Amino acid sequence: MTDTRGPKAPEETGAGAAVGADKPAQPYQPPQAYTAPAGPAAPRGGGAPATQRKPRTPVRTTPRTRKARLRVAKADPWSVMKVSFLLSIALGICTIVAAAVLWMVMDAMGVFSTVGGTISEATGSNEGNGFDLQAFMSLPRVLIFTSVIAVIDVVLATALATLGAFIYNLSAGFVGGVELTLAEDE
Repeated sequence: MTDTRGPKAPEETGAGAAVGADKPAQPYQPPQAYTAPAGPAAPRGGGAPATQRKPRTPVRTTPRTRKARLRVAKADPWSVMKVSFLLSIALGICTIVAAAVLWMVMDAMGVFSTVGGTISEATGSNEGNGFDLQAFMSLPRVLIFTSVIAVIDVVLATALATLGAFIYNLSAGFVGGVELTLAEDE
């Protein structure tokens, strides 16, 4: 076993230990990293020297804001195309759902039957009943038309966003790109 208490005094080693046996053994004191200050802050009672700590700095009441000035020098056309494709698909799905809900609300309110009756009377002749709006504006036909519009929108929006990324990269080469100042609150 290794003694980690540091160097021993001469009376504790060898024959001196028997002579000093009448003294009580001192408790172990770990080595101090700092020397004890002199003066009024010195430890009392002859104990181990204590370290004097500096008072803490007061806590900042206003939050510190870090700012960074960044420049968007290039937009990767491949990533712009992927993101715009996904956003266009989401917009297309929302368009189809909105058209279906709007058709159901208008049908429940009787808009198609009322307007269809008026158009049928206006376009009717002696031989036929005229234009049938309710058959023309059926839900499956409206959803097919809306789906075609949504697919065209997905293709056009993706192509335009990718073309916009190419144009941005060309113009950023001339003027340096868009500069942004970002701030972070703690």
